Amino acid sequence: MSFKKFLGTKGAIATIFMGVFYAVAMLGIFLPGYSAIPGNIDQLHIAIVNEDAGEYGGEIADQLEENLPFKEIATDLTNEQAMNDLEHNGLAMVVHIPETFSEDVAGGKGNAAIDFTTNEAAPQMVSSTMTSIVSEINNQLGMQFSQQTAQGVLMNFNVPEAQAAELSAQIESAYVGNVVSINEVPDGMNNSMLPMFLTMAGYTGAMIGAMQLISAYRENRAKASRTRLFIYVQMTALIVAVTSTLIAMGIVYLINGPSADLLLELAGQQVLNYVVAFNFTAILVFLVGEAGMIFNLPILLMQTLANGSTMPRDLMYAPYEWMSHISPMYYSVQAYTANLYGSISAGPFLWSMAAIGGIAMLINIMIVAFVHKPVELDTPVADDSKMPTPAEVTP
Repeated sequence: MSFKKFLGTKGAIATIFMGVFYAVAMLGIFLPGYSAIPGNIDQLHIAIVNEDAGEYGGEIADQLEENLPFKEIATDLTNEQAMNDLEHNGLAMVVHIPETFSEDVAGGKGNAAIDFTTNEAAPQMVSSTMTSIVSEINNQLGMQFSQQTAQGVLMNFNVPEAQAAELSAQIESAYVGNVVSINEVPDGMNNSMLPMFLTMAGYTGAMIGAMQLISAYRENRAKASRTRLFIYVQMTALIVAVTSTLIAMGIVYLINGPSADLLLELAGQQVLNYVVAFNFTAILVFLVGEAGMIFNLPILLMQTLANGSTMPRDLMYAPYEWMSHISPMYYSVQAYTANLYGSISAGPFLWSMAAIGGIAMLINIMIVAFVHKPVELDTPVADDSKMPTPAEVTP
């Protein structure tokens, strides 16, 4: 066989196609998706809660609202409302100016503080961006507001200019920008990436499992009814879900060391994650056979960006945001994050994921029932020529 003929074989053509396809799919999905950072940072929502009735609090609030690079800045929330929204990742940061701020600044007692609260159990890009912005805010407030404004105020009280400058420097050190984090994530990438890694492990295994089990389903169409084979496929997927989850939880326990109660909750979600992902990825395979994997791969790649681990929905371009609403991976990542590090219930995310799985299974049932044509079952027929004669049967 010549090399030219070898290149014309089915295996070689498939390899060439997949090599080109992977390059186009990965670069065509990841590069546009990640270009939203930092371009869409202004889409994040924050809140400024000013409880200070004095002039300093209002001045700072106005200055922050004017200069911060965000289009959505809520100023009409109470601190309790804002913190609740922060817990649910509805806000990226809460700036809290306490009611005694003006009094503390004027008194120069060294305890004038503003709280900048962020949620560590949020997409990584949000946490890192907010840390950088808070640092810049504190530098500006320390250098511009504390010194310049304090000096002007002291001059109004007929304090000599030289002495006013000296006192203003003392007041500058009186300002404190408290960076407060809620739902802190333990150090180590193994902790911060655990929600995504658990989700990816279950989803990828389920996608490959869907291809293999549906292939077995098609191969055995003449040996059992469509209904029976479909049930066999689902039962096998459940067995694989439980087995793979036991192994996955063993690894998580050895490396991350969660408590026994938490490990049990994670195990339950991982089983659900596998079953939902299996039915979600099985739709295209049931519909068009193994070629469905070609479509499943871009969907997988798109979900790795749209699952909310790296960036929130507010930063995503429209196609990725739309995908997040129907993505099992998005709800899985959010549920794992809530269970592992958050202080909110994972229930809504789990119910959303279960709903996607239920709808996907219903679609698969409809495909099997209405798209797949019935196949005549093999029925072994007895060969009369080999039937024993009465004489052979008689002892």
